[in-house]
Amino acid sequence: MEVAGITGKVALVTGAAQGIGRTVAAALAERGALVAAVDQHAEGVRDLVAELRAGGHQAAAFPADVSDSAAVEAMVDQIEREVGPVEILVNVAGLLRTGPIESLSDEDWAATFAVNASGVFYVSRAVARRMAPRRSGSIVTVGSNAAGVPRMQMSAYAASKAAATMFTKCLGLEYARHNIRCNVVSPGSTDTAMQRALWADDDGAQAVIAGNLEEYRLGIPLGRLALPSDIADAVVFLVSDRARHITMHDLRVDGGATLGM
Repeated sequence: MEVAGITGKVALVTGAAQGIGRTVAAALAERGALVAAVDQHAEGVRDLVAELRAGGHQAAAFPADVSDSAAVEAMVDQIEREVGPVEILVNVAGLLRTGPIESLSDEDWAATFAVNASGVFYVSRAVARRMAPRRSGSIVTVGSNAAGVPRMQMSAYAASKAAATMFTKCLGLEYARHNIRCNVVSPGSTDTAMQRALWADDDGAQAVIAGNLEEYRLGIPLGRLALPSDIADAVVFLVSDRARHITMHDLRVDGGATLGM
C-alpha cells in the first residue's frame, strides 16, 4: 500500500536484523521505499534483505556498528553512493542491560549509551548533514516510554533513551530551517525477543500487562502488549507526508502504560 512521501525514497533503518527494526524496514519497503538495512548482525540483516527482495521489494544490506563513528560515516557514504540520497532515517538499534544500579558495571553503562545514545547521534549527524543541502528529510528515533518514567532495574536503558529522545528533539529544532522533520516514537512493552528475555516464565506477558506495584510499575490499560507492527505503523505515519507539519514530537505507543505522560 502506497503512503504519500515514502515511495521511491531511500530509507536507512538501523537495528534492522530483528524485532521492531526488522518490522519497520519491511513496512517501509512494502510502501515503496528503497531500504538500506543496517545492523551489526550481518547474517540477520542479509536474511531480511533476501526476504524483501523475494517479495519484489527494493533493499540492500549494510552491516555496521552504529556505536563506531568512523564506521557510521563510511556506511552512510556507501549508501548514498550505491543506493541514493537518504531521505528517511529510522534509528531503531538498541541495547538493554538490566540490573540494580549498584551492580551495573562501567561496561554495562558505556555499552548501553554507546548504542542507544551515541549511535543515534552518529547516524543522525551523518545523515542530517547530507539532507540539509537537499532541504528535505525525515528522521524518526525509536525511543522508549522508559525515557519519561523511572523504571526499576533499567537505569542505564532509561537514561540512554531519555538522552536519545532529547537529542532528536534538539536535532529537529536545529534542522527545521532545512525542512527536515525529526520525531520520536516511544514504545512501551512490545512483543520482541528483547521483551521476552525479561520474562521469568510463560506468564511473562500477563505479568507485564497486569503491572507490578512493588516495582512502582503500572500495567497496560489496553490489556495487551504492542506488536512490532504497531510501532512500525507509527513510524510510517511520521515519515510520511501525512505528518508534514509534525516535528520534535514524541509519540507514545504503549497502550496507556504511562497514562499519557
